[in-house]
Amino acid sequence: MEKIRRGTQFRMPARPLLAFGLILTLALWSPRAVYAFQLTDPNTWPFFPIPEVATDPNGGTTYGLMTVFLNHKPDGSISTIFAPDVTNNATLGPGGTFRFLGYPSSDTHWYVIAGGTEHKARNVDLSYSTGRDRQNWWSFDGEFVWEHDPTERFYGIGNNTSSTAESNYTIEQTYLKTILALNISEELQVGVETRARYVRIATGAYDSLPYTGTEFPHLKGLDGGSEFFNELVAKYDDRDHVDLPTQGGLYRLFVGMTQRGFGSSFSYFRFGTELSHYFPLSKRIVLATHALIEEMPAGNEAPFWSLARLGGQSSDFFVDRSTQRGWGTARFTDNNIIGFSAEMRTRVFSARVFDTQGTAELAPFFDCGKVSHDVASNPFINYHPAGGIGLRAIAEPFVVGYLDLGYAGHGLSIFTGIDYPF
Repeated sequence: MEKIRRGTQFRMPARPLLAFGLILTLALWSPRAVYAFQLTDPNTWPFFPIPEVATDPNGGTTYGLMTVFLNHKPDGSISTIFAPDVTNNATLGPGGTFRFLGYPSSDTHWYVIAGGTEHKARNVDLSYSTGRDRQNWWSFDGEFVWEHDPTERFYGIGNNTSSTAESNYTIEQTYLKTILALNISEELQVGVETRARYVRIATGAYDSLPYTGTEFPHLKGLDGGSEFFNELVAKYDDRDHVDLPTQGGLYRLFVGMTQRGFGSSFSYFRFGTELSHYFPLSKRIVLATHALIEEMPAGNEAPFWSLARLGGQSSDFFVDRSTQRGWGTARFTDNNIIGFSAEMRTRVFSARVFDTQGTAELAPFFDCGKVSHDVASNPFINYHPAGGIGLRAIAEPFVVGYLDLGYAGHGLSIFTGIDYPF
């Protein structure tokens, strides 16, 4: 499941959650707000209601309602967002998510997210990032995640696995990622990324699907394990904006490894590049492009939950995943991955809402990618394409909410959350 972008959730019974939401709404809806409230003027609303619907190929259909409370700085930019929601999933039952995001400056962002459902799913996600503007000599990013996700799917290893081999499992993991970087210039950055991860695997939430451990009894990593992954990263970034880029690019080179005897249960080596570039075609239209090429010449050494994954909405939580919005997360899994994406971000409407400059955006997109087992495999064949349309709501200067509808061979997929996919 995705965080804000990944659908982070935390286990909480439905009735207490509804009561909490009601009390919170009444507390924040001050008498002044009630007095000033006008249904036809969104700027007088004490919060902004957002209906939620998502049809994820892994998590199934989820319905809900999110209430968004915005606080502003004197210059009109957003300082904090409080966005709890109440949801219901056909399999996981009722639940909800607590979200509190802070934007003290363009240089520093943070968030706290916790959520869950009645049946099994629960998550906690904490993130802090500073030095985003690269004006000082160093930058730091840190993220801590604990999750118990019973919706994970596995189809086997390879680029041509059959949908009839679909299996389900629960991943319980504790994950800590830190990046300490040296800013050689405003554009050029080199750093060290460390990822510590502890994983356990169990049966999933879907009785209609076999357990992955039963379907693939010899799969490496079924007993879980631990990883201590260290990576060197070089990055060149000349985008005109970190969160809402309209021109320039972000280019990464990375190489890293994890070794037995240094806190890891497995040993493997990984390297690759990630490229994003933004072409302004007019004042309202930006062509955004992205490519990920990652190689792991490790044979069969890595556990299945650390392999490259193609499918779903992209996220920086794990860098070994490429956007493919026509399929569910990790539809195709193997050592190596090549992925390409492009979308035409077109601003169609702009207005001030809640004292914030808001913009509506349409983004037709195309994704394609493949995974492979050997580094020497042919890079020009056997790609999996998908296309669709993205609907974006932008609260300048930091926040993007998205609704992406993607289509591939199996049908329609719907993804919702916050942040651009690239």
